[in-house]
Amino acid sequence: QMQLAESGGGLVQAGDSLRLSCAASGRGFGTRAMAWFRQAPGNEREFVAGISNGGVSTQYAASVKGRFTISRDNSRNTVHLQMNDMKLEDTAVYYCAALDPTTGWGLWDDIDYWGQGTQVIVAS
Repeated sequence: QMQLAESGGGLVQAGDSLRLSCAASGRGFGTRAMAWFRQAPGNEREFVAGISNGGVSTQYAASVKGRFTISRDNSRNTVHLQMNDMKLEDTAVYYCAALDPTTGWGLWDDIDYWGQGTQVIVAS
């Protein structure tokens, strides 16, 4: 079992930066790729960024590439999402996710655990 707890959401202005964190409890954090997803009102949940279990490989949605950076600290069982130059369309609930440790790289729908989400609102 693994529990994921996001933090760091809030209200920001367009162009500002925000850093989300996800703290994982339970065993096996270092064996799993981790990812961030988001869901805006009326939209389906979408992949934002993912990172391999060792932190070497990352992948981003086209809409955030160059603005967002995912990172992890396996010694602290944490994963972060640094969001820069934020846009109105980044407004959403952001979720941390832990991937099945046996899944292949880039298969972001193979989620074992979800966090409860943290709200991010970008205002003009």
